Amino acid sequence: MDTSELDYDLPSELIAQHPAERRDASRLLVFDRASGAVRHRTFAELPDELTGELAVVNDTRVVPARIRIERPKGEVLLLEHEGDGRWLALARPTRRLNPGDRHGAVELLEHLGEGRWRVRLEGEPSGEAPLPPYIAEPLADPERYQTVYADEAGSAAAPTAGLHFTPELLARLDVERVTLHVGLDTFRPLTTETLEEHELHGERYSVRPEPWERIAAAERVLAVGTTSVRVLETVARNSLLHGRTSLFITPGFEFRRVDALLTNFHLPRSTLLALVMAFAGIEETKRLYRLAVDERYRFYSFGDAMLIL
Repeated sequence: MDTSELDYDLPSELIAQHPAERRDASRLLVFDRASGAVRHRTFAELPDELTGELAVVNDTRVVPARIRIERPKGEVLLLEHEGDGRWLALARPTRRLNPGDRHGAVELLEHLGEGRWRVRLEGEPSGEAPLPPYIAEPLADPERYQTVYADEAGSAAAPTAGLHFTPELLARLDVERVTLHVGLDTFRPLTTETLEEHELHGERYSVRPEPWERIAAAERVLAVGTTSVRVLETVARNSLLHGRTSLFITPGFEFRRVDALLTNFHLPRSTLLALVMAFAGIEETKRLYRLAVDERYRFYSFGDAMLIL
């Protein structure tokens, strides 16, 4: 499949620069795959659209992973903790950085290519919230880039579909948790001409045995976010409750454990949009995105959500 199939036009003013005043006040576009029907709701009305699905959320917690460096002026973005103070990271400006350089608490150890580095960090991460580059406005409350159920620290980005939940709304659903620490693969753009040429490096995941038993036995499962989808479909295939997943979900994929999907609106030419197309259909997804633009939905991390039934 050509990556150009994942292009779409988005007016810049529809890129949400800040979260909604109340988490569940975001809009919710509902698409019923069986009938083709579309409904426009608010996120607070999500329980009214469900029919007893077991909701599976990703309880990863974002670490303050963006560390500014002064000479040369740039930053280190921590991606994944390898143990013993070592992290995989992105660093810029890579061409002016060298192994052995120290920048405050960060020591550059090894350049791995494509701007990726192995680094050593003294102590715990104490940088800034790693907001995506398309968010230009400062975030008044860093907790708004965490889900209310965030627990397991380790992510370089938030699982954004979960940002809409309040504790009260969560209490109205039947919920189980999985963990996938969001790293480079989730937000690295597609740069190849076809999806088949794109390589995933993998991200760490884990599921406790008791939740997986409930998930495996559930009549219907609602995956909250694309990261939850990758965990569920990985374990449905390999039966391993923890490890790394390089599962790349593209159109034609056979879903074995996800029956409904709750997700935000994603960037063009992203692996996340490819996953949505795999679940909802290529042309259906294009139509829904055009509709969302026409209806002035807010896009990306702090934007509105879509429920695909």
